[in-house]
Amino acid sequence: MVTMTVSLPEPMKGWIDRQVSAGEYASASDYVRDLVRRDRQRREPELTLDDLRQILAESRASGTGGRDLDALFDEAIKRALPRER
Repeated sequence: MVTMTVSLPEPMKGWIDRQVSAGEYASASDYVRDLVRRDRQRREPELTLDDLRQILAESRASGTGGRDLDALFDEAIKRALPRER
């Protein structure tokens, strides 16, 4: 493993220290590794070709939805907006 130095404001360091003290993590490094791992999974979901085939099969089997295109776009926009922050 390599070493990386990170500067944090005191409130963030305090938060990490409290998570470690509570027994949630073994160390500050363990906490940061977990954050990076979760961020990677969120940004790069590990879908296999079989996963995509299963999703497609389920979609086809569910039939046609009852919403029109405008309703679908409205929902997509509502879901996407909170992620842009």
